[in-house]
Order: sequence, then structure tokens, then C-alpha cells
Amino acid sequence: MTYKILLFLYMFTYIPLSAMAQDDKVDPTIRKEREHIKAGNLLYNAKRFAEAEVEYKKALEANPNSQLGNYNLALALIQQSGANNAEQENNPLQQAVELLTSVAKNSNSSDLRSKAFYNLGNIAYVSEQYDQSVELYKNSLRQNPNDDQARDNLRLAQLKLQQQQQNKDKNKNQDNKNQDKEKQEDKKNEKKEDKQQQQQQQQQQTQQQMSKDNMEQILQAMQNQEKATQEKVKLQQPQTIRKTGNQW
Repeated sequence: MTYKILLFLYMFTYIPLSAMAQDDKVDPTIRKEREHIKAGNLLYNAKRFAEAEVEYKKALEANPNSQLGNYNLALALIQQSGANNAEQENNPLQQAVELLTSVAKNSNSSDLRSKAFYNLGNIAYVSEQYDQSVELYKNSLRQNPNDDQARDNLRLAQLKLQQQQQNKDKNKNQDNKNQDKEKQEDKKNEKKEDKQQQQQQQQQQTQQQMSKDNMEQILQAMQNQEKATQEKVKLQQPQTIRKTGNQW
């Protein structure tokens, strides 16, 4: 997904360079920070985002506490994030989120805090994290109630959140129906399996009974055959002739 985010580049208001040079009250580190931010802004507007990033980092080297430097650096990183996801490791967009979160928390400027919240809301929106984007747009409006763009985006995020919730409910209902159907199918299959098991048990019992009856028949037949054989042998034995009378 390509991040098409409306970014507010916070342009620092500079006094003319000649006047700045004559102003002894301007801290040299602040002057250097402003010079790099101005150079970075010119590069950013020329869509040379990688070079703008370098200038903003130089501004932060001059003044590590520069929330303006952090904010503009975050925008340059977002422009270079392409289709990356904010949750991916070593992703410019993730670095931008961290910078904007810091600005929203620590900046002394309500206008800068408002813009930081706004862009965090945009990032959450394109990531389809509509619940987060709603809260971030609200925070932006708390800092600047006159921001019509944040108000319009808030309404859009609320609409998307409602649609997302409706889809979740619809999918949940469909999942419940599918689960009920699966339970019915499981019960049906269980009954079928129980019936098949009962049939198998009955067949086994029948086979066992048949086997028992067959064995008894075989034993009876063997006994009958043995008895018949004994009778036959008995009949074939020679009979002893008894002699009577006197011998001569």
C-alpha cells in the first residue's frame, strides 16, 4: 500500500539572513539548526526527500532537542517509506511514528503538537487502524480546534470505523453460523459412527455365535463318527464257539 498522506510541513519563520547575522542574541547552535531546517525545507518542497532528511539530521546534530527538526525529519521519512508497513522492522515509517509521537508529547508548541497528532492519525488511517486514527484526530483537534482538515478526517475515520465494526459483526455472525453447522455435522457424523460401530459389534457377535455353533456341530459330528466306527469294529470281531458234550 502506498501511503498517500496529507503532510503539513512546518515552515519555520525566519528573519532575513542579514538581520540574523546582526542579532547577537541568537544562539549559534539555534542559528545553525535553523539554517539546516530551512535548507531541508527547500529540498523537501523540491521532492528531494533523502537530501532533506540529511539536512534535518544536521539540524538535530546542532540542537538534539529540536522538536521542529524531529517533526520535519519524520515527514521526510514518511515520504520515503513507500509501500512499507509501519510495523516492519527498520522501516522509515516506524521511525517517523516514533518521532511524531515524541513531538506530540514533548513540543511546547500546540500548533506543532496538533500537526504531529494529525499525521499520526493519517498513518493509522491508511493502516486501517481506524480506532487509533479517531483518537489521534481528536487529540489534534484538542490542540487546534480550528483545524478543519483534522475535523473532516475525523468524520471519515469514524465512518470507516463504523463500517469496519459492522463487517466484523457480520463476519462474526457468519462464523457462528458456520460453527453451528459444523457442530450439527459433527453430531450427525457421531451418530453415523455410533450406528456403524453398533452394526460392526452385532456382526462380530453373530460371527462369534456362528463360529461357536459350527464348532459344536463339528465336535458332534466327530463324536458320532467315532461312535459309528466303534460299532462297526465291534461287529467285525470273530465270535468264540463254545464246545458241548464229552470228548471221545
